[in-house]
Amino acid sequence: MKTKERERARELRRRGGLSIKQIAGIVAVSPGSVSVWVRDIELTPAQHEALQRRNPVYSRQLWGQESMAARARHARRVYQEEGRALAQLGDPFHAAGCMLYWAEGGRSRNQVRLSNSDPAMLRFFAAFLRRYFRVPEKVRVWCNLHADHAERQAAVEDFWLDVLELPRTSLTKSTVNVYSKYTKRKRTNMLPYGTCRLSVGSTRIVQSIYGSIQEYAGFEREEWVR
Repeated sequence: MKTKERERARELRRRGGLSIKQIAGIVAVSPGSVSVWVRDIELTPAQHEALQRRNPVYSRQLWGQESMAARARHARRVYQEEGRALAQLGDPFHAAGCMLYWAEGGRSRNQVRLSNSDPAMLRFFAAFLRRYFRVPEKVRVWCNLHADHAERQAAVEDFWLDVLELPRTSLTKSTVNVYSKYTKRKRTNMLPYGTCRLSVGSTRIVQSIYGSIQEYAGFEREEWVR
């Protein structure tokens, strides 16, 4: 019996009202195991309604009556509801990842993007993405390097990939900035590994994070949906 996984699954079901499939993905067990573990938990009417709205069949019925833009907005709202449900569990690690993204992340509606020169920060955010969204194969890494990195570009790229525990297939083409003779010396060794950007093309993930941020901080930001 996987006691730790079972308890987390029950908490996600009871407090978050998540579906069997969603819980299975987060806890990394089979949907059958989750079904057995949570079968005695009664969902609230609000949780039932949220699950129904996330149901693909129900959503398609709604979407058939709406424009493409309205469909996209509806999807973003659904994903934010999922994020709010995760935030309601009060997991400190999840909260830290969301707050980091609020402070340092991009503001795309359809892509997760976070750039920084701090290896520890990016390592933490990569762990956050793995734990809650299980997306290592979707992560892309881009390095922004300076002129003094040119001779060791491959080594710098390998440094970031090692820090993030990602394969070289995750790496996109780096940018190497060339400075004039007046600024080159000033830039030397200021950032020993340049800056690195993690990105994941996923509306669901970024909107889940946005929903969580709003739930944690107690505000509504309609432009994140529009």
